Amino acid sequence: MSNPRILAFAGSARRDSLNRRLLVAAAAFAREAGADVTVADLADYPMPLFDQDLEAEVGRPDEVARFRGLMLEHDGFLIAAPEYNSSITPLLKNTIDWASRSLADEPPLECFRGKTCGLLAASPGALGGLRGLVHVRAILSNIGVLVIPEQHALGSAHEAFDDDGGLSDERAAGSVERVANRLVAVTAALSRRG
Repeated sequence: MSNPRILAFAGSARRDSLNRRLLVAAAAFAREAGADVTVADLADYPMPLFDQDLEAEVGRPDEVARFRGLMLEHDGFLIAAPEYNSSITPLLKNTIDWASRSLADEPPLECFRGKTCGLLAASPGALGGLRGLVHVRAILSNIGVLVIPEQHALGSAHEAFDDDGGLSDERAAGSVERVANRLVAVTAALSRRG
């Protein structure tokens, strides 16, 4: 049986993103749990703002096709989702919107249906991005993704990492590891059934 394939990405393209740092730590836990993890940076896939007129005129941009291809190759997602004004970031929403557009020969929502997802967030604030995760969970669940119940919102994230990029707080590290482990276990179980 092959290892579950997890695509990990953050809903931020900022160079010093706290969510990117959290994602890298979580991806390491997922690898330890037996997953093949690809960490992607949305900065490498600059997509225009989704617009059906643009799609009708020029088709699917190359960056969208490349990232969508990555999504199709993986069994599940590990997403670190920053919170902007108590909700999802425009970058992450735009990525989801483009990926939701099916090709003519595909079933609807091919990138999402039957996939699993583990959610994380990091913020300098006390809630750690928790309010935004509610919206991300709702969006993904509504388009066919099985979002695992476990999640972690890392508060005071600007103080949460050691010099090597690991989580300095054992409780936070344990919680992130539980998210990664559960995602890998659920994805592996569903892959065996499929």
